Amino acid sequence: GEHRVTDQRSENHYGSLDKYSVDLTELARTGNLDPVIGRDLEIKRAMQTLLRKTKNNPVLIGGAGVGKTAIAEGLAEAIVKGDVPLELKNRKVLAIDMGTLVAGSKFRGEFEERLKAVMDEIKSSKGEIIVFIDEIHTVIGAGATSGGSMDASNLLKPSLGNGSLRCIGSTTYKEFKNYFEKDRALSRRFQKIDIKEPTKIEAIKILTGLKPYYEKHHGIKYSNDAIISAVELSNKYIGERKLPDKAIDVIDEAGASQYLLPKSKRKKIITSKDIEEVVALVARIPTKSVNQNDKDNLQNLERDLKNFVFGQDQAIEELSSSIKLSRAGLREEGKP
Repeated sequence: GEHRVTDQRSENHYGSLDKYSVDLTELARTGNLDPVIGRDLEIKRAMQTLLRKTKNNPVLIGGAGVGKTAIAEGLAEAIVKGDVPLELKNRKVLAIDMGTLVAGSKFRGEFEERLKAVMDEIKSSKGEIIVFIDEIHTVIGAGATSGGSMDASNLLKPSLGNGSLRCIGSTTYKEFKNYFEKDRALSRRFQKIDIKEPTKIEAIKILTGLKPYYEKHHGIKYSNDAIISAVELSNKYIGERKLPDKAIDVIDEAGASQYLLPKSKRKKIITSKDIEEVVALVARIPTKSVNQNDKDNLQNLERDLKNFVFGQDQAIEELSSSIKLSRAGLREEGKP
């Protein structure tokens, strides 16, 4: 903006959104978002909710790592591509960064003041801005911890109520129960959308779609069995988070681990064995225990993949036999 800042207030007036939010539509436009795969239905539901008369603020509910933020990114992608209803064309999706909003707000009322400045800028955009608040329970419950002095939800409720603020929130089932269901005024304004953890087959599809982006970033290739192992093994051994996130982490980590080696020693292709090592490291278990009883799982996965992908039996068989071959070598006693 071409606004000369003459005093503190005018800076607050124009700069708050720049300071405390990330423009997802801009990231989508410049190709800086990973593609969102297999969430078309949830993205459509979010659009539909935004267009409702009442309860027109979607709140995405699911465990850590299922890809709630990806839904907001998918909406931003759709807006940029023009794949949205007329009423959502040319909107912006801004992710509010609660961390920076709260950071350094030592004095009483400072956080509220920042939030209010952000809200005022959003309102003055006349509906152009859709706000995404990740872990929205932290805003709503923000006051609960500090004796009510910082409860942002009272600042948000009127704007949500009169429609001057369009908001997409995300939270977990537990936090939804604790904060939303207990607060009638809030649950009246939000429509919940369940974001379920993808099945292993769906997660493999997601990772296969993301594979070229990670290959380009790390300058390596991932074999197909590496992708399948990443899903199977992270699902089995990494407990605290959900698919697809934990599997994506594993392939990213496997790519990054190559940088620790001298250039001549780096691999061109990441295989399932590399994935096993990463999973063992992340889950803090010996590599050996990772691959002992995965033979059956991989066989079952082959069967499921077949049911899922019609007419591609041969490709699947080749894929799984390559997995099995690479596994067979791991079965011999005394090898890592």
